[in-house]
Amino acid sequence: MNFVIELSMSSIESTLGTLPELGDEATKSLQAEFQRAGLSDDRKRQILNAIDNVNRPGFRLSLRAIPRLMKPVTWFPPMWAFLCGAVSTGKSLIDYWDVLMAGLILAGPLMCAMSQAMNDYFDRDVDAINEPDRPIPAGLISKSASWIVTIGLILIAFVVSWLIHPYVLAISFASVLMSHLYSGPPFRAKGNGWFGNLVVGLAYEGVAWLTGSFAFTKGVPSTESIFMAVIFSLGAHGIMTLNDFKSVIGDKIRGVKSIPVQLGERNAAILAVSVMNAAQLTAILILAARTSWLWASVALGLLLCQFPMQRLLINNPRDRAIWYNSFGTLLYVLCMMASALGVRP
Repeated sequence: MNFVIELSMSSIESTLGTLPELGDEATKSLQAEFQRAGLSDDRKRQILNAIDNVNRPGFRLSLRAIPRLMKPVTWFPPMWAFLCGAVSTGKSLIDYWDVLMAGLILAGPLMCAMSQAMNDYFDRDVDAINEPDRPIPAGLISKSASWIVTIGLILIAFVVSWLIHPYVLAISFASVLMSHLYSGPPFRAKGNGWFGNLVVGLAYEGVAWLTGSFAFTKGVPSTESIFMAVIFSLGAHGIMTLNDFKSVIGDKIRGVKSIPVQLGERNAAILAVSVMNAAQLTAILILAARTSWLWASVALGLLLCQFPMQRLLINNPRDRAIWYNSFGTLLYVLCMMASALGVRP
């Protein structure tokens, strides 16, 4: 038999008052956001349960929830950036297929998954409001168990990095530090979207691109490849801004100064696409300076295709942010590959 629990706003307020992890100001903000967002009673109940779960003592580790903690949907960007870095070297991917496979596993299922697990630990209070079905807020994985998963991924990543090349191991060590810089104290860069988005952009695009370059050259990659890694890292700041639209309510309650919270949703969307466009335009100019006309033309075509999509995004950023992150960002990453092909020796 299924029981449906109906919660009125008065019962919500009473329950919130018993939660020590929420201060008075946060409680008032949560009540106001519940009313403003028009959440269903089921959703309110789910959030309240999640708030209780995130700091509940004990050890819980559901094996089926581990993949969700590792967030496979986020693995594509660093894996793609690694591939771009490898392509930019001009080396044969077929001849070095073992390095390619090891690097892709390192970039996605290990390093990116590690950063997601670490972020879920430090973001568990915000996730309780924004994504109460995440493993920790849902009570499937305790906060202590999440660290076991994180450390396990780090150790495996270091072994794989060493097998590829000592340079790659050094980059992986830096990536772990960047992940903690983004999510954890004392810096917690994600508390301010200007810094947090920069750190993620550098890690997901720049570091992954350079890892691919170092893995295949076994030395310092070309200047153009390094420039492309930096350029597209900065452009990824815009992608991360778009990603922040899904958590505006929780960010406001918890005092996270994401770009949409600071600038408003329309201005944040304008900034996001402007940063992404500037990165692509700079890459096109570098390709033109190298007289790589074919790939410069391809990259320009991909950029122009984004303009009508960006207009739709700016006119309705709240509803279109996820849509644009799926389709508009795809053209951005294709521009990355065109740039990688254009800077090959």
